[in-house]
Amino acid sequence: MNEDLIMDLIAGNILYLLGAGLIVLVILKGIKIVPQSEKFVVERFGRLHSVLGPGINFIVPFLDVARHKISILERQLPDATQDAITKDNVLVQIDTSVFYRILEPEKTVYRIRDVDGAIATTVAGIVRAEIGKLDLDDVQSNRNQLISQIQASVEDAVDNWGIEVTRAEILDVNLDQATRDAMLQQLNAERARRAQVTEAEGKKRSVELEADAELYAAEQTAKARRIQADAEAYATEVVANAIRENGIQAAQYQVALKQVEALNALGNGSGKQTIVLPASALEAFGDAFKLLKGDVR
Repeated sequence: MNEDLIMDLIAGNILYLLGAGLIVLVILKGIKIVPQSEKFVVERFGRLHSVLGPGINFIVPFLDVARHKISILERQLPDATQDAITKDNVLVQIDTSVFYRILEPEKTVYRIRDVDGAIATTVAGIVRAEIGKLDLDDVQSNRNQLISQIQASVEDAVDNWGIEVTRAEILDVNLDQATRDAMLQQLNAERARRAQVTEAEGKKRSVELEADAELYAAEQTAKARRIQADAEAYATEVVANAIRENGIQAAQYQVALKQVEALNALGNGSGKQTIVLPASALEAFGDAFKLLKGDVR
């Protein structure tokens, strides 16, 4: 009798434990804690049911299953190199790098198997197509514009996969050795041409400056002559006014002044000089001295 009671108690405890375990299991199956950097894709009976975001989420135990756990962090594809031919038929090797992140995991999971491989193939095709539209010089000089075009084209291509391309970079544009040698020769020729142009412009500028200097000197000489002529005209006008106001006496005064100045110039000459003057000249000089002394009546 005691043994039966003990067996009943043990069986009851086991049932209680099983019930408690089942409750705990149901709770664990019904609660999903999603990390901040992930999203869970939930299936019900093998079909897409919902997408769980970061935090605590509740699902139906045993019916709903978090089948896919997708990281939403930004990812970087391995650096890739692909050959491309420019519009002017130059073979180049383009090194690219692509960054992306998954925005809609339900599309990524059910529409594409190998995300990285699909994006890499898409980028390679778009890069070749875009490079083929440009000459080599444009590829080198308009790299930022080319990168923007590639990124926009890649975004359109992967939109159905629930992916956002955050950045696409062209790391390097490599050329074969023959093309490099040809570009180096072209660069040297361009440098030589620029040096010749600079030298010619310098000579031209020098000639222009010299001509400007000569023109300035001529202008200054003409100005000095004009000032001198104005001074002489002013002096003549003064004399004319004096003659007009004072009559013949002022004219005789000017003539006498000039005669005296001429005599002084002769007397101040170097060496010993003998000056022979006619009697009439002596009389004229005498009259001039009288005029200067105010003896003219």
